[in-house]
Amino acid sequence: MSAPTKPQVRRWRRYLAAERAEAAVYRDLASRRTGEEREILLALAEAEGRHEQHWIGLLGDQAGRSLRGDIRTRLLGWLARRFGSVFVLALAQRAEARSPYEGDDDATDAMAADERIHEEVVRALATRGRQRLSGTFRAAVFGANDGLVSNLALVLGISAAGVPNHVVLLSGVAGLLAGALSMGAGEYVSVRSQRELHEASTPDPAAAASVPDLDVDANELALVYRARGLSPADAQAHADEVLAGRGSSAPSKDEGHDTIGSALGAAVSSFCFFASGAIIPVLPYLLGAQGLTAVIIASVLVGLALVGTGSVVGLLSGASPLKRAMRQLAIGFGAAGATYLLGLLFGVSTA
Repeated sequence: MSAPTKPQVRRWRRYLAAERAEAAVYRDLASRRTGEEREILLALAEAEGRHEQHWIGLLGDQAGRSLRGDIRTRLLGWLARRFGSVFVLALAQRAEARSPYEGDDDATDAMAADERIHEEVVRALATRGRQRLSGTFRAAVFGANDGLVSNLALVLGISAAGVPNHVVLLSGVAGLLAGALSMGAGEYVSVRSQRELHEASTPDPAAAASVPDLDVDANELALVYRARGLSPADAQAHADEVLAGRGSSAPSKDEGHDTIGSALGAAVSSFCFFASGAIIPVLPYLLGAQGLTAVIIASVLVGLALVGTGSVVGLLSGASPLKRAMRQLAIGFGAAGATYLLGLLFGVSTA
């Protein structure tokens, strides 16, 4: 085997540093978890350790002093040590998707396959966290976004019509309260209705008490399992096991309510976050700014907030935070710009 070139050595050392940093991230995440998730994360760290040995073997005496991982991996490690949240898992998922091994002849096919599987493992772990956050977090993020966009559009539209500053301020505050109350009430009804529909579809544990009194020959218990989706043969076999005392007729533990979330929690979260978003376009008017100056300040503040909420959604979904932020910004400013133009039109026509 010919001696490696200097570019190869530099690349291998970068890969070695990245593998060590990624293994440390998974160990740090594992330290903040218990049970199965901890075991899975430690197994991922062990796999990254195998990749590390591959590069050490190629480098030999040229491994030299350990390099630091790239800035994204170091930031991920810092977050993992301090938070260990679903956001960190979402970032780790994106990091696994960026693996360069697919097109590198110095990496083995098994290593490239490992990285693809690692992405799916981390995606599954992140999905668990996303499901736990789905109710209240969804109401929080989208409540804030709705407050930002709707109240900015309202304030800019009225301001463009040329009405006095106190009218703009009053309209903004009214829009904040009306929108927050509407969002909170709507979210409560939505989540509560979803929970009630779920409860109506959940098997009744009390039905298990009737099993000993069933007609063994007729065995209508099999119909229950067929209605739940089992094939006739599997349903009959499972019913026979239950009647013989070898199986359980009780329904398995259902995590549906945890996924849906609390109706009251979602309503309060939606109210508060809508209000926190809706207050931002009003701030310049509260502080005494007027006319075009207030419009520009409100637009800049809301733009920054939209970039923030878009980035959070991007991180949580495992997508590009920048793309989600720009999409959020374009949608928000598009809606606000339309109402501002309408305000100018009505203001000119009534002048």
